[in-house]
Amino acid sequence: MTNRDEQLFLGYIHQNPSNREILRLAPRLGVSDWWLTAGALFQTVWNVLEGKDPQAGIRDYDLFYFDEDTSYEAENAVILRAKELFGDLGVDVEVRNEARVHLWYKEHFGVPALAFSSTADAIDHFAATTCCFAVSSDSAGTLQTYAPHGFDDLFALRVVPNPVLAPREVYEAKTKRWAEVWPSLTILPWPPT
Repeated sequence: MTNRDEQLFLGYIHQNPSNREILRLAPRLGVSDWWLTAGALFQTVWNVLEGKDPQAGIRDYDLFYFDEDTSYEAENAVILRAKELFGDLGVDVEVRNEARVHLWYKEHFGVPALAFSSTADAIDHFAATTCCFAVSSDSAGTLQTYAPHGFDDLFALRVVPNPVLAPREVYEAKTKRWAEVWPSLTILPWPPT
């Protein structure tokens, strides 16, 4: 990963006005270890590379944070603050405390999850390595990027499975939708078990 790759990535994601506004506003949310992540970023890059509107096909904008208070009430209070903070953007900003994921993951995806140790740890467990991107900012607007697998696959429109937690069915359902929206993707198959 080079600094040039990171700058190119940031240039791409900033073409999406929702990303710019979320990154500008999110420090006001008052949560720790927060990151804008997932489709808000990699799908914006795919849109730019395919010559589409940077916001095309993006269902929601995931903002993850990490708080040791894993109560529903604490997370819900942050979600309500986020609705107010991001309410004028016209997009769905989905805010989740990654310290709580292990409490509901099995019910939602059918396999158990260990508790994550940080937001980065949660991002490392996405169904595809091509999804493992995150950006955060401070109140001065200084950006920080998390890209544990680098940018090569992202820029090559190549989706690579990450069989560390999500079941094969989750990967295949996601990639089926992605292939319909971004037809130039090369989607690698889930590895045999």
